[in-house]
Amino acid sequence: MSDSPARPRLANNDEAVAYMKKFAVQGSGFSRHLGVEPIRCWEGESELVLEVRDDMTQHHGFAHGAIVGLMADNACAWAGASVIGDVVTGGYTINFLNPAIGSHLRAKGQVVKAGKRQVIVRADVWAESEGKEPTHVATAQATIIPTGR
Repeated sequence: MSDSPARPRLANNDEAVAYMKKFAVQGSGFSRHLGVEPIRCWEGESELVLEVRDDMTQHHGFAHGAIVGLMADNACAWAGASVIGDVVTGGYTINFLNPAIGSHLRAKGQVVKAGKRQVIVRADVWAESEGKEPTHVATAQATIIPTGR
């Protein structure tokens, strides 16, 4: 668990992204190591991107499922956090749709229903390369739990 302070009231997406960079990315060794970049974390929606490096691929050369899963998990958690504050993932289910072949992964999360004790969120992940249409590589649904911080 993070030692981040209680999430302050944020005025807009720019403030929310700055907060997520400081606490969710810099505070997480894994996300920091991978270079996850938040783009949106506001009003029940999230968007993040990741440059795919060779050390993130599997033996066929596309992004490893664990990396795709991280993107889906973070998109769900960050969308949930945007409506309820500090969270952890209670569980998620992911379906891989296509090989994640591309220079970047982009994940978008959207809150389906926010309650006091849990937030249900769905996320989609795409593989992108310049000059090519994005490929939808995974879809996920998660139960996000507020930490009470």
